[in-house]
Amino acid sequence: MPSADRQLPRLGVMFDRDRAPEELTGFATTLEDLGIDELWVVEDLPWAGSIASAAAALGATERLRVGIGIAPAPLRNPVLLAMEFATLARLFPGRLIAGIGHGATELMEVAGALPPARMALLEETVSAVRALLGGAEVTMKGRAVRLDGVRLVHPPVVVPPVLAGVVRPRSLELSGRVAEGTVMAEGQGPVAVAAALDRIDAGRREAGREDPHDLVLFTHLRVDDDPERLAAETAPVTAGCADWLGLPAEEVFLAAGDAVTAAGRIRELWEAGADSVVLRPIGAEPLDQVRRVWAALRR
Repeated sequence: MPSADRQLPRLGVMFDRDRAPEELTGFATTLEDLGIDELWVVEDLPWAGSIASAAAALGATERLRVGIGIAPAPLRNPVLLAMEFATLARLFPGRLIAGIGHGATELMEVAGALPPARMALLEETVSAVRALLGGAEVTMKGRAVRLDGVRLVHPPVVVPPVLAGVVRPRSLELSGRVAEGTVMAEGQGPVAVAAALDRIDAGRREAGREDPHDLVLFTHLRVDDDPERLAAETAPVTAGCADWLGLPAEEVFLAAGDAVTAAGRIRELWEAGADSVVLRPIGAEPLDQVRRVWAALRR
């Protein structure tokens, strides 16, 4: 269970990469009207750019926090990434969550951007971006990132948290060492959350860190009262997650079922230690599914 001094858990919703970009602003304003805490945008090749998406969503809303989940480090020079984050953070203070990750190997290969030192690139990129956002002058002679006395002219007044989007144990430890939070991918349940927190804590101990660390967990959502239709809708997603995570299909975690059952699954993730659960609706009527599970959670 969460500790007594832990902040109340949050609920977010992903704007799925398959949705047309022109639907984003209406999607964002609907979530804000519902009282949802966060909207998350993605950057997968060749769907849509996360910075432009985040800017559009932030500009269309007044309260909603917008997360970038995630900007692939191999595609982004850390100085340019810090400049983009800083601009958004100055325009919309306190509402940006900046996620950076390795990027999917197969997609980085297609783009000709697969780095020879993936771990070093992510660790050095996150470290450099955090320092630049904090207003520091950065000189770095790393394995993958080399900067020589760079400082942002317009650093943000309210510095956005920088989270690492990672999956494997070594990368989770990396996140604990250098990031302010971790973004976990879909398909992982309470057992995976507990294991991830152990690895993150190991990295934090190694770095001597005592500051808060935010855990964001993406999870698929399907709200449906018909068991046969539910099974048909979720089967391809379960198989895809099982393949990608290397898990048996029965261990893949989804918030699926009628609204009360799906809400219970979300609560399981909060209780396991997720600070924010971000829903990725499956199938038609994603906002209707969000409304139904949100009503069940509020009851």
